[in-house]
Amino acid sequence: MLKNTFLHIPGIGAITERHLWSSGLTDWDTPFDNTPTPISSNRKITITKGIKESRRHLDRDNPAFFSNLLPSNQGWRLFPEFRESTVYLDIETTGLERHYNDITTIALYDGATIQTYVHGKNLTDFVDDIQKYNVIVSYNGKSFDVPFIENYFGIQLNHAQIDLRYVLSSLGYKGGLKSCERQLEMDRGDLSDVDGFFAVLLWNDYQKTGNQKALDTLLAYNVQDTVNLENLMVEAYNLKIKETPFCNSHLIPSPCMPVNPYEADLKTVDKIKYGSGFGQSNYW
Repeated sequence: MLKNTFLHIPGIGAITERHLWSSGLTDWDTPFDNTPTPISSNRKITITKGIKESRRHLDRDNPAFFSNLLPSNQGWRLFPEFRESTVYLDIETTGLERHYNDITTIALYDGATIQTYVHGKNLTDFVDDIQKYNVIVSYNGKSFDVPFIENYFGIQLNHAQIDLRYVLSSLGYKGGLKSCERQLEMDRGDLSDVDGFFAVLLWNDYQKTGNQKALDTLLAYNVQDTVNLENLMVEAYNLKIKETPFCNSHLIPSPCMPVNPYEADLKTVDKIKYGSGFGQSNYW
């Protein structure tokens, strides 16, 4: 879809882009002479320059160029071209304030490999590992996960970002990650009662009692968030493609869900749930 995109070119908005498509200029390779509707010379210069610059950044494997120019709800257009260098990311924390709270766990999934990082164990390994990727897919990561990570580790993540919160919202799916999953009929099984607030309680239990099952349950939840992002990414991409003239050629198949290496311990979940006055929260 990226090579069908003109929206990132300065001066080209959504209406103009659709006009270009309907005029026959459907991708970067279509000659202007093949379009039945005349395009002004000034617009030709703008588009030609934009396509040349776009090819240069695509050849250099630089998705950040496009991510920085596209509206947040259009980041999905990067996905197929940069899928091989994409990672799905989710963090768990002790609270929502990045200047005062800690990161407890991080999960990464690149479509093949799941990696987890735990505070007090291997959390700092994340700093090097995230540099292997060019694109970060998250839910609300632009506002929460990425700024939290940058503040916590004192680093800057210059990756291209696809924040599914904005993409899904543009499709009418709003609320937190779990709400969007439910609306799209995704089942979390044993983890259906766990949310971000409960993740804090799991971490506190692990810290106070050393209960490994609490940590395993937390990691199971963190990993589930992360691997579900791939499924949501593909679902959102296909739904957005159906809004374009390219729905017959650009759809991509649903991914195979990987096996979660961690299991939720239901006894631990029940113990914390009924012993802490647990209720639903506004955590993402």
